[in-house]
Amino acid sequence: MEESQLLRGVLEGCVLAIIARGETYGYEILTELTDSGFEGLMEGTLYPILTRLEKKGLISCRKEKSPYGPIRKYFSVTEAGAAYLASFRESYRRISVSADTILNREAESK
Repeated sequence: MEESQLLRGVLEGCVLAIIARGETYGYEILTELTDSGFEGLMEGTLYPILTRLEKKGLISCRKEKSPYGPIRKYFSVTEAGAAYLASFRESYRRISVSADTILNREAESK
């Protein structure tokens, strides 16, 4: 299985969780993902996720002039986004426990 397919849904939840901690912008999100072990992520991966989250009404975006250059987009979570994140966390926990049980069963029996 290609890792990118497995990663897609997880990244969306992680991006939403980062934004839920407080208003932030793309470079900060990318840095946190990279620092957390998601190596090799590029802006071309992140910005489509941000666009999807915004179209779904899970995040909002405001633009502000940056002291360091062009206008910067700041993202924050909406009420719908907070509810979705809570549901995502529970689903992820359930799936992770189930998958971990199955994937590690063979290793434990040897």
